[in-house]
Order: sequence, then C-alpha cells, then structure tokens
Amino acid sequence: MDNKFIIRPGTIEDIKIIFNFIYQLAEYEKLTDEVTTNPEELAKTLFSENTHTNTIIAFYNDKPVGFALYFYNYSTFKGKPGLYLEDLFVIPEMRGKGFGKSLLVELGKIAKKNNCARFEWSVLDWNKPAIDFYKSLGAKPMDEWTVFRLSENEIEKLTN
Repeated sequence: MDNKFIIRPGTIEDIKIIFNFIYQLAEYEKLTDEVTTNPEELAKTLFSENTHTNTIIAFYNDKPVGFALYFYNYSTFKGKPGLYLEDLFVIPEMRGKGFGKSLLVELGKIAKKNNCARFEWSVLDWNKPAIDFYKSLGAKPMDEWTVFRLSENEIEKLTN
C-alpha cells in the first residue's frame, strides 16, 4: 500500500458508491434477486440519527475500490460488545493487492478501540477464495454453530 490508498468512514454523500458495492457483492454471490433496497432507502437506514450500522470505504488513486459494512453486537459471556462484519467487498480487478486485508485490519482497529471481545462475520460455504483468505489471517470457522434466519415474511407470521 502507498499514500494513494486511503480508508475512511462512509458518508451520506457516498450512498451511490455503497449501493454499487452492495449490488456488485450480490452479483458475485448470485443473489441480485434479493436486493430490494435502493440508494434512497440505504441513505435513510445507514445514516439516520438512530442507525446501528457503519461503513468504511477504501479508495485507491481517489477511486473507490472496496467497502465494509459493520455493526455492533454483544457477547453476554464476555460482557463486552462485538463487531459484526455484514459485508466486505473489493472490486474484482483490485483483489489480491491487499485492499481486503487493509479493510479487515481497519475493522480490527475499530474493534480494539471499542473494546470488542469478538470480530465476526459469515461467509458462504462455496466461497473458497474468501474462506482461504480469512483462514490465512488467523480467523477460525465456527463449525459447531448454525446460522438461523427469519426473513420479513417469517417475522410477520411469528408475530401474528
């Protein structure tokens, strides 16, 4: 990395960049049919007064090359917050150059600054390049845990 590379917090002015990264990530994961948001909706939820989400954006030569979206959870066993990485994306032509690792290092610094006991994320089980990359950084898969999810329809059924 050199001085042409910076990572900074995302702002509402970056909303189209953030949406574009989210859509590109959905394309990579073959999940574009699940993208139902738009830049205007994201601006309301990511940058409202009561938001619980944060973004960081990586730029190289003033061009956006990657981003991460994260929020805080809580470990009752540790009695401390945790940082949860929802999405990390680096544009394909910039992969393998250290940008993804730099974003993770920055998130690690944020977790450390906020006294987080854990820094966690999920990865699709078919995404071997990402799994290998995360393992190379010392991350360990939580094989004994299964992620469960209720989507909006299931939440509606549950609450009625």
